[in-house]
Amino acid sequence: MKRLALIASTFCLSLLIAGTAAAQSPVTIPNFWDGKIRLDRPEPGPPRVVRFLTDDDYPPLHFAAPDGTLTGFSVELARAVCEKMMWTCTVQARRFDTLLDSLAEGRGDVLAAAMAVTPQIRARFSASHLYFRSPARFVTTRGSAQSDLDSRELQGKRVAVISGSTHQAFLERLMPFAQRREAPSLPAAIAALRSGEAEYVFGDGVALALTLAGRSGGELAFSGGPFLESRYFGEGVSFLMRKDDPTLIRAIDYALQSLWDDGTYARLYLRFFPVSPF
Repeated sequence: MKRLALIASTFCLSLLIAGTAAAQSPVTIPNFWDGKIRLDRPEPGPPRVVRFLTDDDYPPLHFAAPDGTLTGFSVELARAVCEKMMWTCTVQARRFDTLLDSLAEGRGDVLAAAMAVTPQIRARFSASHLYFRSPARFVTTRGSAQSDLDSRELQGKRVAVISGSTHQAFLERLMPFAQRREAPSLPAAIAALRSGEAEYVFGDGVALALTLAGRSGGELAFSGGPFLESRYFGEGVSFLMRKDDPTLIRAIDYALQSLWDDGTYARLYLRFFPVSPF
């Protein structure tokens, strides 16, 4: 619990530090909804209690705050869904590797955790509309960052990447002209960039956004736009449910679209992503 409190405290501090920068530069908010598709509000039905399951050590999507309460983008979005639908809801934390089985065995009704949807998961559960994706991004020193980064500009550039990751596989297949500098972890890749051993880091956008939002991230910046190839970086994140409750699935899809329409999604996104991974 002390480790989780430290993670949450560090993340909350990063939000405060990043607040000024976020106010000075626009934050990109992803839109996963087609404005031409409108969902009808489901019939309310009888009152119900909806039990959400999550994990408590993956900021900024779900984590335990220093006082022990559960929060994070996925958690607060789940609570906003409940408010929109006027449900009574609970949010319970379980170990990440037990979440799918807990949902399947009826210990909860909805999974609200950053678990990428895969064909295997779709075969077992129903997924709501996508509400988040974790793109891949390039990071470099702030003075070298560009809003548009043409792949030709990476010809011969030294790029630090975590060894054995999907990001390494992406570079090997689609950008073989870059000089890869394999690192055992993201901090090691960032260290290679700071030392000059690498000119860029390529990795998970959420983890890199947290680095940029941190106390020592001010000299670094994203370069170029997000990479969203699902073959390498997944389909994205949805609320997961058992397949035996289609009414719940339709209601959550309606609520998610409504939360985008009324600005709640954007407000929550800005709260937890002062430096956007997009």
